[in-house]
Amino acid sequence: MGDPASRLPRPPGPPFRHLKPGDLPPGAVPLKLSSPEDPRSPEKTGKILTEFLRFYEDQYGVALFNSMRHEIEGTGLPQAQLLWRKVPLEERIIFSGNLFQYQEDNKKWRNRFSLVPHNYGLVLYENKVAYERQIPPRAVINSAGYKILTSLDQYLELVGNSLPGTTPKSGSAPILKCPTQFPLILWHPSARHYYFCMMTEAEQDKWQAVLQDCVRHCNNGIPEDSKVEGPAFTDAIRMYRQSKELYGTWEMLCGNEVQILSNLVMEELGPELKAELIPRLKGKPQERQRQWIQISDAVYRMVYEQAKARFEAVLSKLQLARPAMEAVIRTDMDQIITSKEHLASKIRASILPKAEVCVRNHVQPYIPSILEALMVPTSQGFTEVRDVFFKEVTDMNLNVINEGGIDKLGEYMEKLSQLAYHPLKMHSCYEKMEPLRLDGLQQRFDVSSMSVFKQRAQIHMREQMDNAVYTFETLLHQELGKGPTKEELCKSIQRILERVLKKYDYDSSTVRKRFFREALLQITIPFLLKKLAPTCKSELSRFQELIFEDFARFILVENTYEEVVLQTVMKDILQAVKEAAVQRKHNLYRDSVVMHNSDPNLHLLAEGVPIDWGEEYGDSGAGGGDPGAQEAAPLSEKRRRAKQVVSVVQDEDAGLPFEAAPEPPSPSSPDSVTELRGLLTRDLQAESPPLAGPLLNGAPVQESPQPGLAPEATSPPASPLRQLPSEKLVGLEPPKPSDQETGEQVSSPGSRPPIHTTTEDSAGVQTEF
Repeated sequence: MGDPASRLPRPPGPPFRHLKPGDLPPGAVPLKLSSPEDPRSPEKTGKILTEFLRFYEDQYGVALFNSMRHEIEGTGLPQAQLLWRKVPLEERIIFSGNLFQYQEDNKKWRNRFSLVPHNYGLVLYENKVAYERQIPPRAVINSAGYKILTSLDQYLELVGNSLPGTTPKSGSAPILKCPTQFPLILWHPSARHYYFCMMTEAEQDKWQAVLQDCVRHCNNGIPEDSKVEGPAFTDAIRMYRQSKELYGTWEMLCGNEVQILSNLVMEELGPELKAELIPRLKGKPQERQRQWIQISDAVYRMVYEQAKARFEAVLSKLQLARPAMEAVIRTDMDQIITSKEHLASKIRASILPKAEVCVRNHVQPYIPSILEALMVPTSQGFTEVRDVFFKEVTDMNLNVINEGGIDKLGEYMEKLSQLAYHPLKMHSCYEKMEPLRLDGLQQRFDVSSMSVFKQRAQIHMREQMDNAVYTFETLLHQELGKGPTKEELCKSIQRILERVLKKYDYDSSTVRKRFFREALLQITIPFLLKKLAPTCKSELSRFQELIFEDFARFILVENTYEEVVLQTVMKDILQAVKEAAVQRKHNLYRDSVVMHNSDPNLHLLAEGVPIDWGEEYGDSGAGGGDPGAQEAAPLSEKRRRAKQVVSVVQDEDAGLPFEAAPEPPSPSSPDSVTELRGLLTRDLQAESPPLAGPLLNGAPVQESPQPGLAPEATSPPASPLRQLPSEKLVGLEPPKPSDQETGEQVSSPGSRPPIHTTTEDSAGVQTEF
């Protein structure tokens, strides 16, 4: 029958099953909404969709022109030092375990076998047997736009705020009763809610981290490689909301295009529905709350189907017209650019004085405070990514020399390859962003929620972790081709780790500075546009005559006006980020540090076939063994390894697939960290040659790098890792990022990163990875 993981369902667009027009909850008021198949579009929904799609068609031509111009002019970001994984880790199960779910149809709690595949759609099966027999799941939840609540009080407060006038009296039964003290509730302002319970607080913490990963991934639903459709859609959303005088960030810009469009419709439709329907709801406050949640969910489903049909129709029409538009752009690129620059100069002459005064008085004084608020948690998060990566590689190196040796390397590397997608191991990185606050500045600049910035930084963390892991994989795979011994392999792993950390420092600095610039623009530009609208917006119509009719699809006055406003504040933002780069506490490289093509041969390594550690090194390892035994391994076993669960929640009463073995006891630890440091120092001094000369002011000795190659560490190869018990290594710190004005940190002879090992999570349960 094959591996069940190979047939995992993908999460649907909406977080619900298909709804028929008359499928409303018992006791609900019939709604005057027609189905997607009905040729008569609902009046209010149809009006909103028609108006938005007009904005989308306008922005599509602008985005197409910008994309083609960018491609021709070749402007781009500095070349990254780390490699990136071109083939994603598909068909992997990221997490699995058992959840108690509340069934709304019979108002009972049921145990469900739940798993999260690589696409982050939470899949709920009747039980584990149903999963193994490939019985279709009961539900596949797309969690875009949801909030994760860990207490019933939080949930009741949100329900009460969303439906004023229905708050139950004190002492009355709540809308929901949980069998344990550890609930997890998925709440959405329009769609249905999901209720889960755990038996312990540790299980609640684990599943909260997993579900937060799902929400974060699903919220980022518009593909970043979409150079035309994606920017056109997000710009159309912004322009549409600004036409309604809604500026600032929008918390429901999450999910794929149809989900976002449905949220947009419900933003306007929701208040009208409440005003019409709430007086007609009957029963106790709890019953009215329940009825409203069901009605809102039903309306959202129908809006989703209508939005999907309309959006896909418009997108198909634009894609058919795209070749003709591209032909015009290629033929008249220079003329379009000249026309746009002429328009921009006229707009700039008109609004620039007003914009500069507004920036100077209302924005410039607050940029350093906003930047500092962003930089502190973000820098802590990226430092934690570095520390977690260092710890995992060091643990693996220790295991190679103490336990499995080269024969187990494939197993270790297969687990390491999925580190960036491990919800629990990455949680310590993600949680660094949670304290992000703007305090009074959030109200001043009309920032509805900081979640959009938190999640964006967390996505960057995951990407940088995966890039670091993949670069390490590639370099180690190249090293294994030399047939190293165990001692040589341990030296190579340490040397490659230091090399990757240097590249990570540079790339993470570049990514963070770009994130800071983008975040500052997202916060300040809507504020500026709102401030300037009363005096500048009315003047824009007179500039329309400056655009040739043939170019009207590629140049819009509103977009050009926004670009001019952006330029007025951009220089202050760039200056603020540049000044922050010299502060040692943030570990940012200055813009003057450039590492273009510093290691050109490295990027050639990523052009080959993706590494399959389970196939290549899973049985006999890289250092020998019986090749016949490796070939005789059952195909199902290889598939199991290729689709291995990254991390498993170990339930007390129910075993889960791919259970982890218990950790063997470790020898006793030394009396103090000082004793261990002395031990390591004696070992290293015994094998490290004396320095060639004195160091000035503590600076490491450097050699001139070869042309075209990245500067490498000049120290001799470090001695192999000693067979030290894992507990003797706790408490030592990994090397911190360098604040030198160099692309890569240089190691001093006789020094190397210390080692520390932990193999248990916070609950004391060993997780398989």
